[in-house]
Amino acid sequence: MGGSMLGRMSTCPYCGWPDDDTYAVVSRHRTPDGETVWTRCACGSLQVRVVGAGGVVISARGRPSREVARCEGGA
Repeated sequence: MGGSMLGRMSTCPYCGWPDDDTYAVVSRHRTPDGETVWTRCACGSLQVRVVGAGGVVISARGRPSREVARCEGGA
């Protein structure tokens, strides 16, 4: 399953919040290859980020628990 490298411009598909502007960290877990970080977007979408030597990859993203208004430019 492909993810989004944060070096490229990417945003949440549900609200438009920039992926490189982490809204909230839910938990962090060290792994042999780096770290797995669970984050929550401004809209409530849960993300799994894999942090390693190659950078950060969003490997999974859940839907928000309710309908949200689209965010423009992270504001």
